[in-house]
Amino acid sequence: MTLVKRCAAEFLGTFWLVFGGCGSAVIAAAYTADTTKIGENTSFPLGIGLVGVSLAFGLTVLTMAFAVGGISGGHFNPAVSIGLFVAKRFRGGKDLLAYVVAQVLGGVAAAGVLFLTASSKAGFSLAGSNPLATNGFGEHSPGGYPMGICFMIEVLLTFFFLLVILGSTDRRAAGTFAPISIGLALTLIHLISIPITNT
Repeated sequence: MTLVKRCAAEFLGTFWLVFGGCGSAVIAAAYTADTTKIGENTSFPLGIGLVGVSLAFGLTVLTMAFAVGGISGGHFNPAVSIGLFVAKRFRGGKDLLAYVVAQVLGGVAAAGVLFLTASSKAGFSLAGSNPLATNGFGEHSPGGYPMGICFMIEVLLTFFFLLVILGSTDRRAAGTFAPISIGLALTLIHLISIPITNT
């Protein structure tokens, strides 16, 4: 497969990951609508919440890994490409650089589409007080966790995500089930990390 085709697959996969995962967080996590009101003071929330957002991230990776993983390997994240390179499971040089560029461009394109979509609704704000538009530590952590803990959790979860990817895609692993285990791992990672760093 040519590098251009593989990079196109990475672009699309990363676009879908950001659009589906982040889109569910920004647009659907706490969704309510006037039509869901019961009486004058009670509204019925239709939002998907923490579990829904976590599932959305996992499902985006699972679906695109099946759709284009056979073309590019289904990295969809520079950390994954670099991790596979370090594990000697992916070429370096121009392939690694091209994958990272394609992934960044796919993510930026998806973020642009999400911004255009979300900002078209009255009242949308990217202010620092918007919990859907911030992540990090301290006041930007949904649970108020300090920087050291947030850093530790991000490193630990990235390590386990790469471990699942490397193990699931090893030639000795069970058949074509890698996208399922990788998607479920990403779901679990988000169930853990959203309350801590919102990522």
